[in-house]
Amino acid sequence: MNDCLFCKIITDEIPAEKIYEDENTLAFLDINPINPGHALVIPKEHSRNILDITSKSFSHVAETIRKISPAIKDAVGADGVNIHINNEPEAGQVVFHMHAHIIPRFSNDGIKMWQGKEYDENEAKNIAEGIKNSLDF
Repeated sequence: MNDCLFCKIITDEIPAEKIYEDENTLAFLDINPINPGHALVIPKEHSRNILDITSKSFSHVAETIRKISPAIKDAVGADGVNIHINNEPEAGQVVFHMHAHIIPRFSNDGIKMWQGKEYDENEAKNIAEGIKNSLDF
């Protein structure tokens, strides 16, 4: 993709603090980190997000996340990590190249997780049925 920011990072047209690279994926530090060590993992094969990534490409991303998360946690002395993927603008996606965030977490870092909501009566059952009916594999 000619105008994709992350594709340009893959080809070194735009600099980044790369922390891991293999044949299929690239990981680099986020330029606006939530906490020190906040990294992004991207597939080298362009896809918009998790809604259109190939199974094979997503597997490579997942494996890279699994490999490097402990190193990130250890390097910055974090107490844990969050793995987060935003898909589409309404979910917070800003760069439209599939990417996963590895966010180091520290005790009392002040970052709040989202608050859950309760389902209305029969709502969960109806939604579950709709999801099952929409599966196409």
